[in-house]
Amino acid sequence: MARPAVKSDVVTPPVSVIIPIGPGEAGPFRLIETLGLLPPSWEIVFALCESRDDLALPLNKRVYTVISNKGRAIQMNTAAQLAGGRALWFLHLDSVLTREMIHALEQGLASKPDALHYFQLAFAGDGAGPMAFNAKGANLRSNWLGIPFGDQGLCLSAASFRALGGYCEKVSYGEDHLLVWHARQLGLKLNGLDAELCTSARKYDQQGWWRLTLLYQWRWIRQAWPQYVRLLRGKFDPRQRIQNQ
Repeated sequence: MARPAVKSDVVTPPVSVIIPIGPGEAGPFRLIETLGLLPPSWEIVFALCESRDDLALPLNKRVYTVISNKGRAIQMNTAAQLAGGRALWFLHLDSVLTREMIHALEQGLASKPDALHYFQLAFAGDGAGPMAFNAKGANLRSNWLGIPFGDQGLCLSAASFRALGGYCEKVSYGEDHLLVWHARQLGLKLNGLDAELCTSARKYDQQGWWRLTLLYQWRWIRQAWPQYVRLLRGKFDPRQRIQNQ
């Protein structure tokens, strides 16, 4: 279902919620079940890379799909180009919405409309290993170092997203991590919201806690170092897309 044609009497949505769905991702997903908590004035865009009839997406006038080439960054960029909201909220399919989250985001957008907002991370009980340790580490990294990740529900104005050039499509992972660095390099403030976003931890059960934890730590540190150098030097041009790092 493509985005409905925009009419002059249609009010611009305050927020467009963009949810990428990769090939083979199978439900049921709690996020889809909790979309009814969103304000009726917000729109929801499922960013697909193929037609999906097996997820029972609740399509209507404010909920639609966009299909693009495969790749999380490509899918989210395509959806962002077509989204009509003043702010773009990127959510993973494994996330779960709560009224507290939505209220916190509304307050954050009202008080700091030009910031990049993120939530405190929590994990569901479907993982393996000390997931509370991972959540604590992610929140310390976010709040102390200013480096939240995409599973913390990044939200920023559509104008800021365009100024950043969107998600980098040249990397094989960490496009959300790079977006945060580019936001900092461009002078956008980060705003940690006072609400938890709970997401699934089943990957840790499937792939092993030690293996996945060490892999994620290696990846973000390896990717962060050249971005930190750019931040110190004050060099960032959103028109220049970085190579795979």
